Amino acid sequence: MEEIAASDWRAGAGRLAGTSEWMTVSQRMIDTFADASHDHQFIHVDVERAKAETPFGGTIAHGFLTLSLLSKMVVEALPPVAEARISINYGFDRIRFLSPVPADAKVRGHFRLTEVSERKPGEFLSKYDVTVEIEGVDKPALSAEWLGMTILNSTDQGDDFE
Repeated sequence: MEEIAASDWRAGAGRLAGTSEWMTVSQRMIDTFADASHDHQFIHVDVERAKAETPFGGTIAHGFLTLSLLSKMVVEALPPVAEARISINYGFDRIRFLSPVPADAKVRGHFRLTEVSERKPGEFLSKYDVTVEIEGVDKPALSAEWLGMTILNSTDQGDDFE
């Protein structure tokens, strides 16, 4: 993906948007996340029990697994800022898990830049409205306000991100 100039990125608040590719959330991915997060609740890892005992008809992805996929989705959806020395995840103002993601469902992320503010010379806090869509489902899996910190190359700020 082609880079975007920092000035165009800053000016794009309210307009700059992108959508990631579709990604399948496989049972193997869910099981691997369960191992990594130590969350082995049956609704995620026991296919037969989840079919029999839940309203979901089978296993579902962890909400935090869906959230973690934003890191891949954003790279696919949005161009990198050309003059950025570093861009880091700064957190979230809001996260809502709205619909379960069934095993083997396809998801993709929609990103809209809503705000860019300069905190220090060359240090920018950005806010993105993010929605994760489930293929064939009207209600999104996730909705969030995601914050990022971007430090431009032209600054001599060091690594102090306070």
